[in-house]
Amino acid sequence: MIKDFKEIYENRHEYAKEWKKKHPDEKLVGSMCSYVPEEIFYAAGILPLRILGAHEPQNVTEPHIFGMYCPFSRDVLAQGLLGRYDYLDAVTTAYPCMHLGQAFDSWVFHVTPKYFYVDMPNRVQTPYALRFLIGMFEELKRQLEEWTGRKITDAALKDAIDLYNENRALLRQIYEARKSDDLPLTGTESMYVTTANLFMDKKDANKLLKDTIEKEFPERKVKSSSDIRLMIVGSENDDIKFLEMVEGFDAVIVADDHCTGSRYFWNQVQVQDGLIEAVARRYIDRPVCPQRDYPERRRLGYLLDMAKDWNVKGVIVIQQKFCDPHELDKVALLEFFKEHNIPTLYLELDVTVPVGQFKIRVEALLESLREGELW
Repeated sequence: MIKDFKEIYENRHEYAKEWKKKHPDEKLVGSMCSYVPEEIFYAAGILPLRILGAHEPQNVTEPHIFGMYCPFSRDVLAQGLLGRYDYLDAVTTAYPCMHLGQAFDSWVFHVTPKYFYVDMPNRVQTPYALRFLIGMFEELKRQLEEWTGRKITDAALKDAIDLYNENRALLRQIYEARKSDDLPLTGTESMYVTTANLFMDKKDANKLLKDTIEKEFPERKVKSSSDIRLMIVGSENDDIKFLEMVEGFDAVIVADDHCTGSRYFWNQVQVQDGLIEAVARRYIDRPVCPQRDYPERRRLGYLLDMAKDWNVKGVIVIQQKFCDPHELDKVALLEFFKEHNIPTLYLELDVTVPVGQFKIRVEALLESLREGELW
């Protein structure tokens, strides 16, 4: 149920430690990027889980990475330096951005020496990207087999693909339910559900998702058609205080596009030929982050379709402070929404959110929407 996802989100480390007790022969690997092919890890008897920040002030990262690196990368590194993820057997990433890449290198040097680096190509639009990534995934498979002493069979990989595809389909059902005028969950609750899935064994997550959809949704109605429908676009975001502040008005967040939200699960692995190739194709074709949206900007049309399908009346573009990929994306994004008469508010997030300051700006956006003004 939704309260269970909230509990797992808030007690992610306890969940991981308990999982490890139940599976003493298997391993836990922390991931710093949503492009990591989780299916391959899972097929090797490894639970991949996402490493996120804690949204708390800290003073331990300054000797290791620059203070002008994005707050998310600094917050993530702080969790390792503070020993919060001391149960991990290894860490992994898939060439995210420079800031998070530096945090990963420092984590490996100071916290968890064992690592797996997936060289995910940035230029996913080239005809060579798929062939390259297939080779990277084959090498990852070999490395995992060597580390665990367990061969990743086609049967194990197919089972993992099916499990993760089921998880993505169930999360899509959660998002599809947010198209309704009478929403069964708020945007904040949806964030709890989606983000908790980043830390969970998908066997546990899928059971809980089915129970939530079948048993809880029919009885729930948390927002009505009079609430202003918003979409959030931008950097990683799982900041509860910010989401609760936005939905504290007569507003509801019905859609999102960020790496701890819809981009994580939106498309499935389509098995046609080889299994590794199918997994690689999924990560090439998934909704992209700005880091990989070039030379042609393909996100814009995708975001417009999402705004229309979810009947969005306004967009909040959020960016981690100093986030280079999203900062370069910002101008085109704001201009695009303006051209399509979708009012947009741009905000920069830090480790902690200045709720009071943002509250005034969000309220101004909502007031303009109620009055029918277009920016």
